[in-house]
Amino acid sequence: MKSLQYIFIAFLGVFIFSSCEKDNDTPAGVSELEHHYYAIFVPNNNTGVTVARTQTALLKFPVQFYSTFTRSYDAVAKYAVTTAGITTPALRGVDYNIVDKNGIIIASADTSYTMIFPQAKQAMDTIYVKLLNNTAPGVRKMEIQMLDNITSQFDVDIFSTAFKRPVQIN
Repeated sequence: MKSLQYIFIAFLGVFIFSSCEKDNDTPAGVSELEHHYYAIFVPNNNTGVTVARTQTALLKFPVQFYSTFTRSYDAVAKYAVTTAGITTPALRGVDYNIVDKNGIIIASADTSYTMIFPQAKQAMDTIYVKLLNNTAPGVRKMEIQMLDNITSQFDVDIFSTAFKRPVQIN
């Protein structure tokens, strides 16, 4: 009988504490990270791709922009094409070009590019690469990397598990 009383008291205690009103005025997350976003490749990995140089369809690399807010500013994610440390680098304008969805070349003074996410809303975008069917023999390689973009207004960060997409052109 005593064990039944203890069970009843424990049940009553759990019921009383679980029926407490929750404070919904507390914002979700940490205030220091309210303007911190992420841009990563989909799928969420750093797996490379191998393509034929004669491929005519645009290469598509989907990018997920993570945000839970709507802001008064546009968030800007950055990416670059790098060939650092690659012995047979792919050359922009010779082996490939970075283009928009219509195949129009996106100009860049260096090898970096931007993606704009209006009002910092969560969205998907795509990086497009057009292969130029370079007839020079041999394999060409490059790597497309998402970059950190830290500004006074916001930070667009990356995941170490999905920030690069190695490309091998056969």
